[in-house]
Amino acid sequence: MNQYSMVVLIVLIVMVATVLKARYRHQSGPGMTNEESAETLRMREELKTLKERIAVLERIATDRENSLARQIEELRDR
Repeated sequence: MNQYSMVVLIVLIVMVATVLKARYRHQSGPGMTNEESAETLRMREELKTLKERIAVLERIATDRENSLARQIEELRDR
């Protein structure tokens, strides 16, 4: 094996190792810890709650006054 073949072989090995390392990192995720994943879950739940609240506020803002007043009276009658 001459010198040029050895250099090409070394470069090829380094490239394959780099690609495999990048693939492994991508599959395993960004490397979040348990605290970070718990925080992410908490934030997702909070975001879901806020979206529900916004939907209710949008419905209240776009409903006619009669419809809103009627719903309030129906709740009082219960």
